[in-house]
Amino acid sequence: MRYTPIMRAVACAFSFFPVILFMACDPSGSTATSTETKIMIPNPLPPVGPDKHSYSRPDDVVTTNLNLKIDVDFIRKHIKGTAYYDITNKTGAKEIVFDTRNLEIKACRDALGNPLPFRLGADHPVLGQPLTVELGDDTRLVAIQFSTTEGSDALQWLDPVQTAGKEHPFLFTQGQAILTRTWLPCQDSPGIRFTYTATVTVPKDLLPLMSATNPKAKNSKGSYFFEMKQPVPAYLMALTVGDLEFTPIGDRTGVYAEPSMLEASAYEFGDMEKMLVTAEELYGDYRWDRYDVIVLPPSFPFGGMENPRLTFVTPTILAGDRSLTSLIAHELAHSWSGNLVTNATWNDFWLNEGFTVYFERRIMEELYGESYASMLSLLGYQDLENTLEELGPNEDDTHLYLELTGRDPDDGMTDIAYEKGNFFLVNIEQAIGRAKMDDFLEQYFDAHAFKTMTTKQFVDYLNAELIQGDQMLADKLKIETWIYGPGIPANLIKPRSNRFEKVNRQVELFVQSTQAGELAGTAGWTTHEWLHFLRTLPDHLTTEQMTALDNAFKFTQSRNSEIQAAWFDHVIRHEYEVAYPALEAFLLRVGRRKFLKPIYTALSKTEPGLRMALDIYQNARPNYHSVSTGTIDGILGWNPEKEG
Repeated sequence: MRYTPIMRAVACAFSFFPVILFMACDPSGSTATSTETKIMIPNPLPPVGPDKHSYSRPDDVVTTNLNLKIDVDFIRKHIKGTAYYDITNKTGAKEIVFDTRNLEIKACRDALGNPLPFRLGADHPVLGQPLTVELGDDTRLVAIQFSTTEGSDALQWLDPVQTAGKEHPFLFTQGQAILTRTWLPCQDSPGIRFTYTATVTVPKDLLPLMSATNPKAKNSKGSYFFEMKQPVPAYLMALTVGDLEFTPIGDRTGVYAEPSMLEASAYEFGDMEKMLVTAEELYGDYRWDRYDVIVLPPSFPFGGMENPRLTFVTPTILAGDRSLTSLIAHELAHSWSGNLVTNATWNDFWLNEGFTVYFERRIMEELYGESYASMLSLLGYQDLENTLEELGPNEDDTHLYLELTGRDPDDGMTDIAYEKGNFFLVNIEQAIGRAKMDDFLEQYFDAHAFKTMTTKQFVDYLNAELIQGDQMLADKLKIETWIYGPGIPANLIKPRSNRFEKVNRQVELFVQSTQAGELAGTAGWTTHEWLHFLRTLPDHLTTEQMTALDNAFKFTQSRNSEIQAAWFDHVIRHEYEVAYPALEAFLLRVGRRKFLKPIYTALSKTEPGLRMALDIYQNARPNYHSVSTGTIDGILGWNPEKEG
C-alpha cells in the first residue's frame, strides 16, 4: 500500500473493568443469553500471542480455512452472515480467540450445529474485543454468526451521488492494518494465513468482487461464489460491491470500473501486462493466477491496496497520460513482497513496503529507463527527508524495526518503512552488485513463499545466504544501524537525477525573471518533473509570481491530482485566493489521505486557514473513509460527537 505518514495519538492503557455477557445459542438458531445477569470479571491482559495487535493465540489454536456466507444489505447498511472456520488445535486448548471490533456476535456453533459458549472481552479503542469460544475435545470447525454495525470502520457505504454513475450505491472494505476485525470476526494478524471461499449475496443490479477468483459480469440471481486457494492473512480479505464492468488488458490482467470510467481506466493501465511480465523476469513466477485492478470511487483513502488478485486503486491516478502508474507497479510488486512473503507483525512493516518500493522502481526502470526511475528515487528521498523532519531525526519511529505495542499500527506506516527500507536495499545492491542482489531476492521470495517473516529472521537469512561471514561486507552494510537505528545512516548515497537538474535550472530562471511563460525548457515534462519543480520553488512567492505560474501552466485547473495537490501547498502558503474554489472542490471530491493530510495541516496553521478548513471539512467529512477521518479529525481538533 502507498500512503503518507500519520501521527495519531491513541489511548492505549487498559484502565477499566468490562461488563461481559456470556452467550449461548439454542439449537433452533436463535440467540439466547445463558444468564440474565451481567457478570463482572477482571480486565483481560493485553494480547499474549506473538502479535501484540491481535488477541489470537495461534501457537495454541489457529484458523486454516474460512468458508464465508454473507448478505450485503445496502438499505440497512450492514453485512450479516456466518463465518465457518476450520481450525487446528495444536495444544489441546479448550478455547480459541478471535479478534472483533464493533461487531454484533449472534451465535457460535460447531460442525454439527451444536452451540459453543463464547464471551466478549473488554472493548479496547484500537484492538477491539477478544471473542473467546469454548472448544470441545473434537471441535475442528467454529461457525460464528455475526453482523456489522455503524462502527465497522473497514466499510464505506457510498450513496449513488458519491459514485461516478450517480445511479447505484457502492461498498468497499479496507482491512489494513487491523480493520478487517471490524467487518469479519477473524484472527486478525499478518502472521496468520488461511485459504477461503465465500458466497456473497447482493442486490441483482450490482456486482461483488473479492480478493479471490472473480466474476466478469453480473448474474440474474445476485449470488456469487469466490475462492482463494492461496493462504492469505486477514488484512488482505477484501470486498467491494457496485455497478461494475470488466475489460481485459492482457491474458492475465484486466480492469474493473464503473461503466463511465472503464475506457479511461483501461487506457491508463495499458502497460499492466508488461509490468507483470517484467516483474516475473526479475524475481520469479507470479503465483496468484490473475492480476486485476478495480478503480474505486474517489473516497478510497489510499493510492492503492494490494489485495491479492484484485488491487484496489484510487481514481486520482487517472491522469490521462499513464504518468502515475508507478503506483500499479508498486501494488503488483506486493504480489511478491507482502502478499507472498508477509511481515509477521506490524513492527516488521518495513519488510513489506521497503522491499516493494525497491521492486517497484526496478520494474519502472526496466520499462521506462534509468532516468525515469531515478526521478522516482529522488522524489522518494525528498519524501523521506520530509518524514524525518516531521517525526524528528532521532525518534524511535525512524527505525525500520518498530516497537508499536500498545499503539495503533497506523502510527508505523510512514515513509520510513517505504523509503528508508528501499534505500537499505539499494545500499546492499550497491555493495554487492545488481546481479547478485537479484539472485538473492529471487531466492528469498521462493524460499519463503506463502510464509511470514520477522525482522530478526530476515537478518539471520541475510547473514547466512549473502554475507556468509564476510566481515568487511557486514561492516560496509551497517545492517544494525539501518534497521535498529534512527534517521538516515551515513552510508546512504543520495540519489541523483539529470532530468531534475534541468528542472532546477528552470526554477532558477523563473526566480530571476518571474516570467513563467518564458520557461521553454518545460516542454514535454512528466508529472515527476512538474512535482520536483513545485517542490523546489522558493518558500516565498509574490502574488504576481503565483499568477504568472498559474497563467502559464494552469496548475489550479490541472487534471493531474498529484500536481494539483502540490500546487495547493503554495496556494495555502501564499494565500493565493484565486485558487480557493478549486482547493475546496478538491477536498470535497478526493478522499485520499496522502493529499488530505498535508492540505488540512497547512490550512490549520493560521486562524483564517483553520476556519476555512473546518467549513470545508464539515461538508467533506461524510465523503471520507474512517481511515482518513481518523487522521483529519486529529489535525483539526474535530470532535465527531460534538460537531454532529
